[in-house]
Amino acid sequence: MIQLFIIDDHQMIIEGIHALLQYEHDIEWMGSARLPQELFDFLKLKQPDILLMDINLPQKSGLDLCKEIKEKYPAIRIIGLSTSNQASVIRKMFENGATGYLLKDANKQEIITTIHEVNNGREHVNFSVSEILKRKVSNDSLPVLTRREKEILELISDGLTNQEIAVKLFLDITTIDSHRKNMLTKFKAKNTAALIKIAVGNNLI
Repeated sequence: MIQLFIIDDHQMIIEGIHALLQYEHDIEWMGSARLPQELFDFLKLKQPDILLMDINLPQKSGLDLCKEIKEKYPAIRIIGLSTSNQASVIRKMFENGATGYLLKDANKQEIITTIHEVNNGREHVNFSVSEILKRKVSNDSLPVLTRREKEILELISDGLTNQEIAVKLFLDITTIDSHRKNMLTKFKAKNTAALIKIAVGNNLI
């Protein structure tokens, strides 16, 4: 019997996953917490085999909480649960001790499969996460966008002109044009459309 606990600050997510798993004969639902302190209070009394952990929690980041739980209770296997599809966040969760990762769009079978694989000591992610990580492998050599470049590129992708972006960011239009040209050079893009395609395709914006 796999003993499972979940921490998520959205009651709807907790109830939804509970509903999906309540009739699984080999999974025992131990309970839920919405705040890190509630989780710690529970773990002082009992420890589950599997802990489903939301990444975005109040009071403490799920990334930090994952690391802390693994240090205090190394036997607990953690599955990250999030809407975040950023490869850097996913990888950081694994670095901090997680054994699995699920996006909140995962279906019932993906959730069950991940729980069983992780319980058996194998790292596992659902299909969407797998595709993100595969893309990331080819992204390692891509240039890094600065905060300002990312900001400008997102506005360009929204269809704003250099003049409109300059007004919105309180910058000179020549500065915006310079950033645009630098990004074209940095990513070896022939034009702005190609630049946007590269950025979107590689989850840079």
